[in-house]
Amino acid sequence: MKQRDIQVLQEMGITYWQVRKPELFPNQVLPVINLPAECKLLFITAEELDEHDAWLFGRILSSMKLAPSQALSLPLSALDQIAEHHLDWCWFAGCQGAHPSGCQVLNSASLKLMHNDPSSKKALWQQICGYDS
Repeated sequence: MKQRDIQVLQEMGITYWQVRKPELFPNQVLPVINLPAECKLLFITAEELDEHDAWLFGRILSSMKLAPSQALSLPLSALDQIAEHHLDWCWFAGCQGAHPSGCQVLNSASLKLMHNDPSSKKALWQQICGYDS
């Protein structure tokens, strides 16, 4: 299933199921997620974003000189299904995981927690600036 299809299902409130123990199904082929070439930032979070979170996410993207069309969101469980990519950034918000190779990694609190915590915003900004130097 393509990433766009997964996101459409999520936006419709339809659950996308994944097999947690694929070794139990030897003939099962895991779906591969092909990220679009224009995707430069992968946002990994376990939380659903509301309008307030999306606003903050957009502000952070613009401070990184990225457009919303250059970012995609995935749950942590989908990371091992990513095929080739052109990512510059992988941002883990409120979770930890193994990142795709060849990209800069950001770790932060979840967006819901960042709204009222200036220190977590500052820590994220320091990570972003750390890659620029």
